[in-house]
Amino acid sequence: MTTITKNIVPHLWFDKEAKEAAAFYTSVFPDSQIISEIVLKETPSGDCDLISFDLWGQRFMAISAGPYFSINPSISFMVNFDPARDKNASSQIEEVWEKLSDGGQILMPFDAYPFSEKYGWTQDKYGLSWQLILTNPEGEERPPILPSMMFIGENVGKAEEAVQFYQSIFKNSKQGVIAHYPAGMDPNKEGTVMFSDFMIENVWMTAMDSALNHGFQFNEAVSLLVNCDTQEEIDYYFERLSAVPEAEQCGWLKDKYGVSWQISPKDMDEMMSENAAPEQIARVNKAMMPMKKLDIETLRKAYEG
Repeated sequence: MTTITKNIVPHLWFDKEAKEAAAFYTSVFPDSQIISEIVLKETPSGDCDLISFDLWGQRFMAISAGPYFSINPSISFMVNFDPARDKNASSQIEEVWEKLSDGGQILMPFDAYPFSEKYGWTQDKYGLSWQLILTNPEGEERPPILPSMMFIGENVGKAEEAVQFYQSIFKNSKQGVIAHYPAGMDPNKEGTVMFSDFMIENVWMTAMDSALNHGFQFNEAVSLLVNCDTQEEIDYYFERLSAVPEAEQCGWLKDKYGVSWQISPKDMDEMMSENAAPEQIARVNKAMMPMKKLDIETLRKAYEG
């Protein structure tokens, strides 16, 4: 039985495709399922589908909320196929690659590389990016799916600083492996981060610098939702992470690197679930709309009517 990671939940913004994309992803990965589907009524984007789903041990959320943000590869998802965990890892990675790359755009061909005998980076038909890797079975085990940040443009060279910044804020943090670019890998500068992984709130993530001209940057299309037990926790994360006051809305914020976070009470799982009555969801949503930082007590009162 896979343990589901819910402390930090990747949140995907689609125009209209959230339900379709979630159904596709849960068909591609093992141990995956849709958890809930609700409709948020009368939001600034109209009626929005909000989907919660599990992919191979990682909780995700997706929303259909209009064409305001487009997913790009600045945040992708590293998928570890570990022969130590699954004897079929080598054939499984090929099957998943075929499904995810069908109708999408290949960013790095599926091939043998110095760091792995099987690796590829693809942007799927919905725009979401996946890095599939056959991992070294002797290496330290990592979860199957890790959110992966690429520091580019004005952020290039800041990956190591950002990882240390996140580790200083979040509990249950540690540094994993880190590899720096050697000399002669222009345009990447010697000493910047070629690959690193790190844990925050018991969630493994990866980070890298890339000095190539990518033409995109972190945006709201992929955000990271932090589930908090108390109002004190919400206050703590909001105060330390928020760096762009005009981006603060409905629990959303942007940090100093442009990464979008949602700081949310765990109670929202109950208040915005299929078990809640439509009028309860509507009241909570209406109470939340004017908020910047979320207030648990006010949301709970709205839920209880």
